[in-house]
Amino acid sequence: MTNGNNKSPPASKQYLAVLGLLLGAVCWGIIWYPYRLMAEAGISGSVSSFYTYLIAAFFASVYCAKHWRGILSLSPMILVLGAVAGWTNLAYVLAVIDGEVMRVMLLFYLSPLWTLILAHFWLKEKTQLTGYIAIAVSLLGAFVMLYQPSVSSLPLPRNTSEWLALSSGIGFSLTNVITRRSAQISIRAKSYAVWLGVLIVSLVYIAVTKTALPAPQTFSASQWGIMLAATSLLVLATLIVQYGVTKLAATKASVIFVFELVVAAIASYFLAHETMEINEWIGGSLIVAASIFAAFNSND
Repeated sequence: MTNGNNKSPPASKQYLAVLGLLLGAVCWGIIWYPYRLMAEAGISGSVSSFYTYLIAAFFASVYCAKHWRGILSLSPMILVLGAVAGWTNLAYVLAVIDGEVMRVMLLFYLSPLWTLILAHFWLKEKTQLTGYIAIAVSLLGAFVMLYQPSVSSLPLPRNTSEWLALSSGIGFSLTNVITRRSAQISIRAKSYAVWLGVLIVSLVYIAVTKTALPAPQTFSASQWGIMLAATSLLVLATLIVQYGVTKLAATKASVIFVFELVVAAIASYFLAHETMEINEWIGGSLIVAASIFAAFNSND
């Protein structure tokens, strides 16, 4: 997405942004596995999310201590970013723990569709013909993947995990647009807002669902190791993705991030022994094609 007040960054910075998004896609393509390991040990996704983001927020608070004095001067949009990104990340984790990884990923990757719609109505960007084609192909892909006449007459997500994945994709699109529109806020501040947002949203979710919150000492050394590994992936992914979506158009960023599907497909096959049915391959291919095609809707 273009911001009329922003100039396109130099080519070197665009290359770094693309590289950052690709590395972020690798991180997100495998981040589901540590959370599944925790779930298999009886630790819910909301609890493991709370602790992993608590670790991230703690170290970020120490690192950013000298910047606290400027917190009141930040745009209120940082609060919106934290809340939306908080739900996006938590919903994603909850979805990939219980759902089939690739179905969850493909539903999440309807996000370019939502980005086009947000860009049209919120950013007031003119949607080109390619944008309408991308929307149509995305919807066709979702229909092919989700339509199961033996289950339902409507092509809708079939369980809670898939609804969570769909909502996470919408949140991801909204997060990208907010990030792009908040170029005046530093990457450090936006990353911290994301970590703190997930921490708070996870805590609220735990309270609403009346999930038990184990004390830190109840976790074994191996479980702490898993959560520290997840935290490392999260911190790396958040920083480099925030950099990427700040330097590139939101739609282009979403398209590059489709590389996560390749990583997730390989990881889910070898780590979870999951395979896809023919309608899921066809529908998923249409969604990926629409995501790539949506890049041509960008005015950058």
